[in-house]
Amino acid sequence: MAEGAQGMPEWTPIESGRLWRWLLIAIGVAVALFGLIQLIPFGRQHANPPVLAEPQWDSATTRSLAARACFACHGNQTVWPWYSNVAPVSWLVQRDVDNGRARLNFQQWSQPQRAARRAAEAVERGSMPPSYYVWLHPDAKLSSAERQQLIQGLQATVAQSPPGGRPGTP
Repeated sequence: MAEGAQGMPEWTPIESGRLWRWLLIAIGVAVALFGLIQLIPFGRQHANPPVLAEPQWDSATTRSLAARACFACHGNQTVWPWYSNVAPVSWLVQRDVDNGRARLNFQQWSQPQRAARRAAEAVERGSMPPSYYVWLHPDAKLSSAERQQLIQGLQATVAQSPPGGRPGTP
């Protein structure tokens, strides 16, 4: 770099040209990598299994709140947004739905549900629904009163309608 009249470095046309060339190469590599990761098949198998059974909800309000805040990952009627088809975001969405359904699925209630008894605790702690999910799905945001209703409703629902249909089933 050459120094200007005030001792400040100046860019010469040759150095500026090199910078642009490297910048264009970096952008080209990033675009090529983005295109290549779209070929990885994981994250776009958006299957919604059939609804087998739901709990006997303690109230329509509890079901409505659970549907709004939980069913996307903890149910079989997931609505897959456009970005769930674009890697690497599709990988994260698929992982979240797969993990959510494996832990607790309100629409396969006739089968054992590992996290059924802890669902209300997760809502109370604020870990469910996750903040990033609420950011992307503002309709899932619960007010304090709705959160309290959901906590109480989940506790009552699990107590009166345990998963698998057997009292004491986790």
